[in-house]
Amino acid sequence: MDDTNKDSAFAVLAEGQRPPLRLDALDIAILRVLQDRANSSIADISAIVGLSHTPCWKRVRRLHEARVITGQVSLLDPLAVGLGVTAFAHIRVDLGEADSLERFEAAVADVPQIMECYAVSGSWNFLLKIVAESVESYERLLKKKLIHLPGVSSLESTIALSRVKHTTRLPLAG
Repeated sequence: MDDTNKDSAFAVLAEGQRPPLRLDALDIAILRVLQDRANSSIADISAIVGLSHTPCWKRVRRLHEARVITGQVSLLDPLAVGLGVTAFAHIRVDLGEADSLERFEAAVADVPQIMECYAVSGSWNFLLKIVAESVESYERLLKKKLIHLPGVSSLESTIALSRVKHTTRLPLAG
């Protein structure tokens, strides 16, 4: 058998990366409960998924240790906390310097209004999701910080008019 075909059946893992944890139906059920109600007690989760307390607790602990569960948060309504504008910024970074992308990525981490940052394919290098109090405050952020991020050669903004769908729930198979 040709080795190149054999290798295609296995995912290549980055250095330090662990293979994904194999999840069974009970793991998926537990994750679904936690995606809906992260503050559920082990007793509540156990009752919902039909598992006794200790095995349920061990599974939740294993899911945390394997970094399937990476944290627990309280989700806030942006409007309720005065953040009425969501903008998306497409960024092109000048690749003239060897560390351009890394410097940009490091700088993005220091801007609290940037909620998400994705390296993307196509004519742009990055897509940012940004929240602001108003269009005017977004404009100030754009002029004072965003266009001055390391390596930015062009930026195009899109302001969201309304949020049609928003979820934090991953579509778990099973």
